[in-house]
Amino acid sequence: MKTKLSHYYIILRPEPEGGYTVIVPSLAGCVTYGRTLREAKIMAADAIKAYIESLKKHREPIPTDTETFFATLDLAHAPAS
Repeated sequence: MKTKLSHYYIILRPEPEGGYTVIVPSLAGCVTYGRTLREAKIMAADAIKAYIESLKKHREPIPTDTETFFATLDLAHAPAS
């Protein structure tokens, strides 16, 4: 079986209670969690694979982050009251 390599950005956000929430921005609603960074990345790979299989099943286009880039923005704002 031929495989295709796709590129996806993930956001790993540490949680106050421990562990990491993982968000895949190009796959709407694709969110998972892992207790460690390693586990979070493994869970992200599993979630992305399942998401792609669902898209294939429903004959929907499969987005990737091949031509996407991330940047940061610093914004000054008034402190909360």
